[in-house]
Amino acid sequence: MSQPGPDSDGQSYEPDPKRWRALTVTLVAGFMGLLDVSIVSVALPSMQHGLGTSPAQVQWVVSGYALAFGLALVPAGRLGDAYGRRRMFLIALTGFVLCSALAGAAPTPLLLVVARLAQGLAAGALAPQNSGLIQDLFRDGERGRAFGFFGATVGISTAVGPIVGGIILALAGEQTGWRWIFYVNVPIGIVALVLAARLIPPTPSRGRRQHIDHVGVLLLGGAVLAVLLPLVEAGSGGVARLWWLFPVGAALGTVFVIWERRELRRERPPLIDLRLLSDTPGYASGAGLGLVYFVGFSGIWLVFALFFQTGLGYTPLQSGLAVTPFAVGSAFSAVLAGRVVERFGRRLTVAGLLTVATGLAITTILLTTVPAHVAGFVIIPSMLLGGIGGGLVISPNVTMTLRCVPVRMAGSAGGALQTGQRIGAAIGTAALTGIFYAVLGQDPTRLRGAVGVALGTAVVMVLVALAIAVAELRAGRRAVSEGLPEAAHQHQ
Repeated sequence: MSQPGPDSDGQSYEPDPKRWRALTVTLVAGFMGLLDVSIVSVALPSMQHGLGTSPAQVQWVVSGYALAFGLALVPAGRLGDAYGRRRMFLIALTGFVLCSALAGAAPTPLLLVVARLAQGLAAGALAPQNSGLIQDLFRDGERGRAFGFFGATVGISTAVGPIVGGIILALAGEQTGWRWIFYVNVPIGIVALVLAARLIPPTPSRGRRQHIDHVGVLLLGGAVLAVLLPLVEAGSGGVARLWWLFPVGAALGTVFVIWERRELRRERPPLIDLRLLSDTPGYASGAGLGLVYFVGFSGIWLVFALFFQTGLGYTPLQSGLAVTPFAVGSAFSAVLAGRVVERFGRRLTVAGLLTVATGLAITTILLTTVPAHVAGFVIIPSMLLGGIGGGLVISPNVTMTLRCVPVRMAGSAGGALQTGQRIGAAIGTAALTGIFYAVLGQDPTRLRGAVGVALGTAVVMVLVALAIAVAELRAGRRAVSEGLPEAAHQHQ
C-alpha cells in the first residue's frame, strides 16, 4: 500500500481512502466513451433502414465521432491540469450522457451526425482525465495496478464493441435497435455521474488564474484535423481526394512545435510541454510504440467484421463472438500486467508484442487455409493467445510512458499519448480496410487472400512496435552498465 510522501512535483501525497472506488467509476465512464468508437459499426444497416441515412451520413456517424474524439484529447487534458480533473470529468461525462440521449432520439440523419460529433468531443474530453486521475490518486506499485485496469478497459472496449452492439440489436430489433446503442449509455452514465461526484476528490487549487495556450490549441487541432480527416473519409476516397491535407498538417505541426518552444521561453504553460519528449525518460519511445501498435491493433477489427459478415455471411453477433477470445485474453493479462509492471517493466511489453504477433500470424494462416464453415472456431486458441499478448502491451506501455511525468502535466501528457493512439487507430483502420478491398476487388474468390494480406500487414506493424520496445530495453541495459540506476529503472 502506498504511504504518505512526496510526489513527482515535490508535493506531499496522502492516499485517498476512496481511490479504488473512484477509479472504478472513472473506468466505467471511460469504457463507454471508447466503446462508442466501435460499437456503432455493427448498427449501420439498422440506421439505414430505420432512419434512411445515406452512405456518406452513415460514414460520418462512425468517423465523425472518432475525429471529434481525437481533436478534444490534448486540449481537454490541459484543461484538466489547469482547472481540476474532477471538474473536467464531471462536465465531460454530463455532456456525453446528454449527447448519447440526443443521438438516440435523433429524428433526422443530420441531427444524428451533429449529436455524434458532440458526443465524440465529450468522450475525448473525458478520456485524458482517466490517466490524469490515476497519476493524482496512485503512486508506485498501486499506480501500475491502476494502469493495468485502465489498459484492460482500453483493450476490452475496443474488442467487445461489435459483440455488445450485436447483442443490443438482437434484443431491440433491426428497425430501432440502433437507437438503443446510444440510449444504453444514459442510465449507466447517470449512475456514474452521481458516484463520481461523491468519490472523486477535488484537485488542489493551482492558483486563481490559469493560462491556456489558445494558439497552441488551434495549431494542434488544425494539424490533427488535417491528418485525420482524409483517413476517416478513406472509405469514400478521402485519401485520394484530400491528400493535400497531409502536408498542411505537417506544416501546422511544425508551427505548433515552434510556438510551444516560444511559450516555454516566455515561461508560460504550453499546451504540450515539449520537454516531455526530450527530458522525460520513456515518454517519446512509449508514445511512438503506442502509435505504431494501434495501427495494427485497431485496424484488424473492421477487417475481421468484413471477412466474417460480408465474406462468410455471419450475423453481427456471430462475427463479434468470433473475436471474443481476444477480449477475454486481453482482460485477464492486462490486470495481471498491472500488478507486475513495477517488477518487469519494459520486458512485459516486449513479451506482449511478441505474443500478439505470434497469435495474429497463426490466425492469419488459419483464415487463409481452413474451410469457411469452421473459420470462427479454429481461431479461438490463436485469438486468445493474441489477446493475452495485447493485455501485456497497452497497460504496461501506458505505465512506463507516464511514470516519470510530473503530476501537474499528467492530463496533457495522457491526452497527447491517446491522441497518438487515435491517429494510429485511424491510420490502421483506413489502411488495413483499403488493403483488404484492394486485394478483394470484385472477385469473391480472393477473400482469403484479402484477409491474409490485411492481417499480415497488421503483424508487420506489431513487429515494428516490438523493435521500438527492444531498442528501449537495450537502452536500459546500457544504462545499467554505465551506472545510471534511474534511467535503468525506467527502461528495465
